[in-house]
Amino acid sequence: MKVWIDMTNSPHVPFFRPLIRLLEERSHEVRVSARDFAQTLELLDTAGIANDVVGPPHGGAGRAGKIRAMGSRLRALRAWAGPQRFDLALSHASHELPLAARSLGIPSSYAYDYEFARSQHTLGSRAATRVIVPDAIPQDRLDRLGAKAAKVRRYPGLKEEYYLSGFAPDPGVLPALGLDASRVLAVVRTPPEVSLYHRHGNPLFGGVLERLGNDPAVQAVVLPRTPAQRDAIREASLPSLVVPEHAVDAQSLIALADLVVSAGGTMNREAVALGTPVWTTFAGRLGALDEGLIATGRMAELTDADALTLAKKNASGARDQRDPELMLDLLLSAL
Repeated sequence: MKVWIDMTNSPHVPFFRPLIRLLEERSHEVRVSARDFAQTLELLDTAGIANDVVGPPHGGAGRAGKIRAMGSRLRALRAWAGPQRFDLALSHASHELPLAARSLGIPSSYAYDYEFARSQHTLGSRAATRVIVPDAIPQDRLDRLGAKAAKVRRYPGLKEEYYLSGFAPDPGVLPALGLDASRVLAVVRTPPEVSLYHRHGNPLFGGVLERLGNDPAVQAVVLPRTPAQRDAIREASLPSLVVPEHAVDAQSLIALADLVVSAGGTMNREAVALGTPVWTTFAGRLGALDEGLIATGRMAELTDADALTLAKKNASGARDQRDPELMLDLLLSAL
């Protein structure tokens, strides 16, 4: 079987990395298309995943730019995929793949775990053969996106618990970044400023950077999404902030950190999966997964930068280990 996977954002790389290995162990051929956005291409190179960059980069923060980029990328994806005669197409929140796949007659699985990115998920959910989601998302929220129960397949827990199953952090990530193990280590992820679902601004995040960046007992590694974010954080010249120049082993960094503060979703849930205390500063509407994590005390919602607990964490407790074979079989159910 010939399988097409599309990766358009940094979190797609760790999600698909173990699944590609499993597909190849089952003697399937895998081809990867990619978009030049955030750290996607760097992470693909680091993971040793061969890929073809197809179509334009991200369309920016505005709706018009996104629509233009989407139309251009759809044409490019169809031209790239058409001659290859794929049997199946897979993506996680890469909504252009199911649209292109449907136009080419290729069955597709479209996975996501945040139900309020309505513009993109409505397109992807309606076009895909299968929609793969965590069981925490109520069906009525999926119905609004065109993901009717008949095409939905569900998995327990967090997607991060599947791709981090058996994960052991690399302690070399700390000296590689020049970090002092005696100081409290925080990992910080910037807001998704180019996302349509995150339009409200996030003044709290600036307060977090000020607090962490001025505390001599702390080192905070800030992982920006875009070069503009990287430049702005560096210009602030806060002495306790460390801003890597290139993509890093974020999963190892999170596992070894004392706390994580993130305005996104994936890094928050990686922290939960790896047993590191985590605060969310997400300014959009919380999805069902985050609602559940906050309600059960596995993640905290930050409303004041002074509420952060800056201390060495206790030893991590037991982790939920999920079998990536289950995730793969759900994705393959589109056949």
